[in-house]
Amino acid sequence: MSNRLNTSPNDLRAFWMPFTANRQFKQNPRMLVGARDMHFTASDGRQILDGTAGLWCVNAGHCRPKITEAIAQQAGELDYAPAFQMGHPKAFELANRLVDIAPDGMNHVLFTNSGSESVETALKVALAYHRTKGNGSRTRLIGRERGYHGVNFGGISVGGIVSNRKMFGTLLTGVDHMPHTHLPAQNAFTRGQPEHGGDIASELERIVTLHDASTIAAVIVEPVAGSTGVLIPPKGYLKKLREICTKHGILLIFDEVITGFGRLGSPFAAQHYDVMPDMITSAKGLTNGVIPMGAVFVTSEIHDAFMQGPEHMIEFFHGYTYSGNPIASAAALATLDTYKEEGLLTRAADIAPYWEEQLHSLKDCPHVIDIRNTGLIGAIELDPIAGEPTKRAFSAFLKAYDDGLLIRTTGDIIALSPPLIITRDQIDELFEKLRNVLEGGA
Repeated sequence: MSNRLNTSPNDLRAFWMPFTANRQFKQNPRMLVGARDMHFTASDGRQILDGTAGLWCVNAGHCRPKITEAIAQQAGELDYAPAFQMGHPKAFELANRLVDIAPDGMNHVLFTNSGSESVETALKVALAYHRTKGNGSRTRLIGRERGYHGVNFGGISVGGIVSNRKMFGTLLTGVDHMPHTHLPAQNAFTRGQPEHGGDIASELERIVTLHDASTIAAVIVEPVAGSTGVLIPPKGYLKKLREICTKHGILLIFDEVITGFGRLGSPFAAQHYDVMPDMITSAKGLTNGVIPMGAVFVTSEIHDAFMQGPEHMIEFFHGYTYSGNPIASAAALATLDTYKEEGLLTRAADIAPYWEEQLHSLKDCPHVIDIRNTGLIGAIELDPIAGEPTKRAFSAFLKAYDDGLLIRTTGDIIALSPPLIITRDQIDELFEKLRNVLEGGA
């Protein structure tokens, strides 16, 4: 147990917290000082059931011994190695291990430090690939309304969440957006993939007609749109996107920062939905959230297009100081070992039916207007308070924390994504607490 229990910094002013109502938080801080398996320990000693895997990332649960031991050992052996023109064994071992669990054809990996950087990397690869192939006019990037692709300029440009975009000017030029797939009138309270909305993918054809395929480099989508409130792809939607992109020579990028590493019951959503993109972005579950790290998977066709010209020349002018960092690589290898030993990359497929039943049991709670689920992800959409958007869900977040449960909210939607080690008893506990919150006037 941390010796900082029941202590708190004496001044909270210096830290400008991310995606946080800073003034509200600092009036009544919610401090976490420890964690183990499915629970956080709060500064007042309470155990907080983790209903969100931290921020969608702690897939194997907290403070897993194999991961923490690997980090300590690596830190004492090789703390840092230059990422440019030098290497270290664990980065290559990790890339090979990742390729082994990736969809067939994803044979190469670039390392980053976050999901945002993975998206930026994939977008740059797409632009450079077309230029390398002699198609330099393909510079346009297509995202989707309500999409979330991190917070760097490329990511918010192709992203479609208004609050993440509105303060930052014109962003990247030449970006367009497909419509989102959220159809509550037809699909409310659907279990799994919605029946309606697959034809929305055809809107990509309209965009191609508007701009001409010769100007479009890539389309990027989350297989399951997570941060916008868990929007499940309608049946046939992703396959249709793949068909259109293939037809017009457009690269298809799956942003799997959330869905990667077992969240849907397969290593990646591409396998779950049986749709092969040209690139996959990942992060979060790669190191179980312990150390920042991301990875971009690319096909051999993309990789090999760059492997031209004199061998002493750099093929792709891109990378980060910490790409494939030794300690992050060690953490990721130990995370993959933990996933394998405990069957966590497929466990969600086994427990998802029970998760679904308990989640949808909240349909009769006050103000619930929709429930959505797939794998070990769930969303409960609440009817907004008139004139006070987001307040109902935020109030639920605060009440849940007081009752020993961590949930995540986006708008007036409660999003749930617990660690993949969650038991049936803990699922019961989670939804019992959440029912008490919702029935208590959230």
